[in-house]
Amino acid sequence: MGCASSKQFSRSAPVHEDPAVLASQTSFTVNGVEALYKLYKKLSFSIVKDGLIHKEEFQLALFRNSNRANLFADRVFDLFDLKRNGVIDFEEFVRSLSVFHPKAHISEKTAFAFKLYDLRGTGYIEKEELREMVLALLDESDLCLSDSTVETIVDNTFSQADSNGDGRIDPEEWEEFVKKNPATLRNMSLPYLQDITMSFPSFIMHSEASD
Repeated sequence: MGCASSKQFSRSAPVHEDPAVLASQTSFTVNGVEALYKLYKKLSFSIVKDGLIHKEEFQLALFRNSNRANLFADRVFDLFDLKRNGVIDFEEFVRSLSVFHPKAHISEKTAFAFKLYDLRGTGYIEKEELREMVLALLDESDLCLSDSTVETIVDNTFSQADSNGDGRIDPEEWEEFVKKNPATLRNMSLPYLQDITMSFPSFIMHSEASD
């Protein structure tokens, strides 16, 4: 079977935007969008099989385990779910993945990362939110650090970022912190998206639910 063609989009349920439109509004080429459609179909039919990506399918793709609870996965899913309806459709999938494209502007990556840490959606990152996300990222990476080490990481990061000392990090402070600490965004670029038409990430090829 070849790559998805533009015609396949109009025959699909639910109906998808024209790939040329998505390409013009994201960092992907038309061929890249069509390749992402093939990837999307594999994910969206891995468990529920309704052409939409549900949270358990998203977790299956990330962890090869649809039952593993993780704040990081939940938060990324929530940010991909732009319509806030509990599922990710193809347009949301492409637009959100575009942020992780190596050619996406640094401002897009910075804003997405800020939202990732702003767990309560207040427009600020509180210290407890930072702690929760650090613990989630460590869990996602299967790293185990002592409580004192985690607190040191959180304290140092927060003291650097909260430049006005008001006990919370606003978007401007976050932007300045990222400029001084570019490694903060190291996970915000996925190299395989540079040429998605050539290969899919390895985890996708194993994202099938077990019987």
